[in-house]
Amino acid sequence: MENQDVTFVTLGSLRVWNGGRDCTPKTPKVLQVLALLLMRANRAVQTESLINELWGDEPPRSALTTIQTYVYQLRRLIEREGLGDGADGNMLITQSPGYILRLRPGQVDLDSFAELRRTGRAHFMQGNFAEASANLRAALALWTENALANVKLGPQLTAHVVDLQEQRRTALQMAIEAELELGMHRELVGELRSTVAQYPLDEWFHQRLMQVLDRCGRRSDALGVYHHLRRTLGDELGIDPSPEIQELHRQLLE
Repeated sequence: MENQDVTFVTLGSLRVWNGGRDCTPKTPKVLQVLALLLMRANRAVQTESLINELWGDEPPRSALTTIQTYVYQLRRLIEREGLGDGADGNMLITQSPGYILRLRPGQVDLDSFAELRRTGRAHFMQGNFAEASANLRAALALWTENALANVKLGPQLTAHVVDLQEQRRTALQMAIEAELELGMHRELVGELRSTVAQYPLDEWFHQRLMQVLDRCGRRSDALGVYHHLRRTLGDELGIDPSPEIQELHRQLLE
């Protein structure tokens, strides 16, 4: 019989929940192994990848045995907490030359994020901007902080987290575009101000902030955003704003 209450949270601090019970591993490297298995759920993770994640290019001689020990500890956790499905609870299986963490669709928040993002994008491309906004905002609401915030990141997990952060950013951009199409200019000012502070070199968010401020009748504030961006890009990268933003600046002046 399937245990429907077991869920895995990765879009924030990694957590394993069985109903209301927190079953997250306490040992840092066991948590790191679990994180990589979750990032590649239902796909084989080679032992070599796990060794590279934990120790980089300088693994100890005991690396293989140590990985086997960590996997054993995860299996004990799955059994002890009743996390697996079926009579054998066989969630974590060996498939040479590595392991597979078998999960149902939606059991890890990554699945929900990907599905909501995909649905939101489809609505956006069809011009259904209200539906696009709803789906994309639901996807973004799954994030509580940076992905795997409580996990030490080796080279493998770092690559996964960078990719996830980029997916989060593009989902936010699409949500903002949809809401601009809906005329939600005033509602976006606060969020865009916060976002440009978070991404001080991202010209896309600055351009949208300039646009919504202008549409709210705050042209001087929009010009201020441009001048701040120009100084930041000059100081940090030694470059000027893109031609698109410079053109927007000219339009504001006129």
